[in-house]
Amino acid sequence: MQLREIAHSRTGDKGNIANISVIAYRESDYPILEKYVTTERVKAFFGDLVTGEVIRYELPGLGALNFVLHGALAGGVTRSLRLDAHGKSLSSALLGMEIG
Repeated sequence: MQLREIAHSRTGDKGNIANISVIAYRESDYPILEKYVTTERVKAFFGDLVTGEVIRYELPGLGALNFVLHGALAGGVTRSLRLDAHGKSLSSALLGMEIG
């Protein structure tokens, strides 16, 4: 199943860092997020798009995981030649990750 079947996402950015929150639709699905949406899997999923560290913060009270992706925006909004220099499409892409 794809991540989007049990969760939605929000994204933010600052400089060359993208922030992606993955939020379970149902509280009962949060343990699935914890198990399958790891820093290693997120880093591997994005491959060469993320050149730095990926950090995961757990927010069980919200049923959410927050990922901070360093080196994810090719230098940032004012320096990047990417079509989506803000990284908003990163959250949509991540929701296509296969889990379970």
